[in-house]
Amino acid sequence: MSGSIEIAGSVAPSWSVRSVMARYGVALTLPLLLLLGGAMSPAFISPGNLSNLLLQVAPLAIVAMGQSLVMIVRGLDLSVASMMATAAVIATGFSGADQNVPAIIATAMAVGVAVGLLNGFLVTKRQVSPFLATLATMILLQGFRFVYTQGAPSGNVPPFLRLLGSGKFHGMPYNALVLLVLAVVLAVVLHRSAFGRRIFIVGGNPVTGRLLGINSDAVTIVCYLVSSCLAAIAGLILSGYVGLVDNWVGQGYELDSIVACVVGRVSLRGGQGSILGALTGTAIIVVIANEVILLGVPVQAQLIIKGVVIILAAAIYIRKDRH
Repeated sequence: MSGSIEIAGSVAPSWSVRSVMARYGVALTLPLLLLLGGAMSPAFISPGNLSNLLLQVAPLAIVAMGQSLVMIVRGLDLSVASMMATAAVIATGFSGADQNVPAIIATAMAVGVAVGLLNGFLVTKRQVSPFLATLATMILLQGFRFVYTQGAPSGNVPPFLRLLGSGKFHGMPYNALVLLVLAVVLAVVLHRSAFGRRIFIVGGNPVTGRLLGINSDAVTIVCYLVSSCLAAIAGLILSGYVGLVDNWVGQGYELDSIVACVVGRVSLRGGQGSILGALTGTAIIVVIANEVILLGVPVQAQLIIKGVVIILAAAIYIRKDRH
């Protein structure tokens, strides 16, 4: 009975420091980091800086939401950064005029669908490990991208995409509004729909899913498809934020999105996670990176901090899973 109190035949939750941190640690970490940033520099919590933080959060958060779906079904998607770069190259593959934006979006989404289907097919039908399958598609995308651009992408990002990636409406970034819409849709699908329940069942125990008549392969393929399409959207937004394109736009987002999901309590073992957790984890990663810069620590130290964060998060939550 240690760590809990039995009341009327039920077990009341423990309110020890360990249990509180296990349940609410992520939710408490973000406001504490914001307070810490404000203590280090009052400019950190100014409306202007918080608005700029939202600009930086949106592309990674969009990728992290897709990554969270894949992780819930016991997978990983290492191709998201390469998909972002491919979408960014597509953004400049047409003339830099706004009338080409529908064609740019349609082409980027078509590539995203193709990559997602390929990833899902390799993982489910060919039984390739998610790591190797998505690593292979990452390399394929890099190869096609370099062939298409001859190693030197050129062209201009259309004004609409630049506005979407870096513009603001009364201080609120447009890309944050896109993130909000996508987050609401995905949260409803994941947590309030029959398909969302299937995702958790497949991630928790694929055998149980099959016994319940769930097409586990189809559910997994859809998750990979959504992840690639969200990466394509994030790539278009990031191209507008950066304002120029090279073959490595979005580099590192595959690892950052995994770190954000782990910090946001998306289980590495599958079957557990939330859209809100992915968003919170992303915000924590971006805020930490911003505070490191404010402290004058070399940017390279961010890699060390990310490594420490993911090790601690994984240790805490895997230990919780065992109990």
